[in-house]
Amino acid sequence: MSKTATVRARMEPHLKREAEHLLEELGLSATEAITLFYRQVTLRKGLPFDVVIPNATTRKTFESTDRGRDLMVCKDADDMFRKLRVQTSVGSRQSPFHQATQKCPHARRPKS
Repeated sequence: MSKTATVRARMEPHLKREAEHLLEELGLSATEAITLFYRQVTLRKGLPFDVVIPNATTRKTFESTDRGRDLMVCKDADDMFRKLRVQTSVGSRQSPFHQATQKCPHARRPKS
């Protein structure tokens, strides 16, 4: 099927720049990301994520972390999983992220 339809949207310039920078790190163009979003909407018959109003606990957490309080600082993903006491595979020293990316040929580690 030919790609002839056009999507136009207005948004805040800083949001566009930030999103496109992240998409570039993921190896996606804005067009590919929008197409992916539309495909997910049609497959799921709705948004591919929950749209909810945060509850009181979540709002309090957002406010606290926005102020730089109650943050957990980790040097890398393995350190984070250790601090959160998330078990990695038995006998494996690889993080769950590394294990998952080995199974998915298109996944890439974000640039440091």
